[in-house]
Amino acid sequence: MATNNYSKITPEILRLAQICQSNAIDPELYTKYDVKRGLRDINGKGVLTGLTKISEVNATQVVNGETVPAPGELFYRGINVKEMIKGQPEEMHCGFEETTYLLLFGKLPNEQELRDFRALLAESRSKMPKNFFRDVIMQKPSSDLMNNIQRGVLNLYAYDTQAADISIPNVLRQSLELISIFPSIAVHSYNAMRYYLDRDSLVVHRPRPDLSTAENFLYMLRADNKFTPLEAKILDVSLMLHAEHGGGNNSTFTTHVVTSSGTDTYASVVAALSSLKGPKHGGANIMVVKMFKELERSISDWEDNDEILAYLEKILHKDAFDRSGVIYGMGHAIYSISDPRAQIFKRYVKDLSAEKGRSKEFEFYERVEKLSAELIAAERKIYKGVSANIDFYSGFVYSMLGIPMELYTPLFAIARISGWSAHRIEELNGKGKIIRPAYKSVQERVEYHPIEER
Repeated sequence: MATNNYSKITPEILRLAQICQSNAIDPELYTKYDVKRGLRDINGKGVLTGLTKISEVNATQVVNGETVPAPGELFYRGINVKEMIKGQPEEMHCGFEETTYLLLFGKLPNEQELRDFRALLAESRSKMPKNFFRDVIMQKPSSDLMNNIQRGVLNLYAYDTQAADISIPNVLRQSLELISIFPSIAVHSYNAMRYYLDRDSLVVHRPRPDLSTAENFLYMLRADNKFTPLEAKILDVSLMLHAEHGGGNNSTFTTHVVTSSGTDTYASVVAALSSLKGPKHGGANIMVVKMFKELERSISDWEDNDEILAYLEKILHKDAFDRSGVIYGMGHAIYSISDPRAQIFKRYVKDLSAEKGRSKEFEFYERVEKLSAELIAAERKIYKGVSANIDFYSGFVYSMLGIPMELYTPLFAIARISGWSAHRIEELNGKGKIIRPAYKSVQERVEYHPIEER
């Protein structure tokens, strides 16, 4: 919380900020020098900067020698994620653990290996340093839980006698411990925030060794510890789908960049968390939920396509919601025809909405999804197609699970720490050079003048 004048923007700061803004680079220079802004080419395709065996995001196919859009596919270590989730028994709620094993070690575990791995994670889960909750999490809680998690991870460095050792065995040990305790740090940070900032009661549950990551999250979050099998299943599936998404996404690329400098695991993870915290990356599902709250308030008949379309046009034309011109949850940097994660997730969303008595709301989401895709494709002339991404439905799921909005991005981090860990190890294994792309200076040379002559 801001105190005194620490966060105050003074007139002098405003004056100096105007000087900063006057130094902006002319956008035409990026075209002149063929700069791949955002490391993307003119068609939005990412510039190739590395190789990976961890995952693959595919949204095209070659037909008659020409690359054309195709239904999206996501592969973890060469295995189609859709097949992984389809092949799991409905009563299985440890798919995230299986996914983590696959990402880290390059193969799916057999039954005994999965049991041993779950036991290893449970052991690591119990290794949160003594008094860490009291001395770190409960101290200076923030309304931004990502800030709390980052601070918690940095503090773990001080408890680790081998914190700076970047040998593979030690980095694996650190990674497994972080994967294990991320849910506890996130939930406990939320409880601390509620207690200190919202003046609510403090209820803290320790994780259970017999429960999976998804089950433990719900168990620790809820005062009564209770959850249904479907709730655990859909959260487990969500964690699986968010665990990894190619080396080029912003936070994973950050992991590679920072790891290439030779820094420690804790610094690397905090850098990735800083990236994920950005609303263009990990906070997108929050914007979807906020947008739908406005849609539900503003549209009187959720089955009237004309009324829905009219309001979506207002959003697209910057006349409604946050006036950004963005229909949140629609479109993706790579996927065009379909986001496989959204398609997989949608089946479980439908079942959960029925269990929660919110089927009508789910149907409204479906209607908005269809109409938005048609509207955006027509107005923006996106001929390759546009579809809902996983953020379109994930916020809705979390709201049905009673998960507070403050925990949406931390949940993303709880899942993605598995992918970050796999990529960090891959970068260290590669023993590559420090990542250092080129920037061209477009500043004219200026003669130096002593201070008395300025």
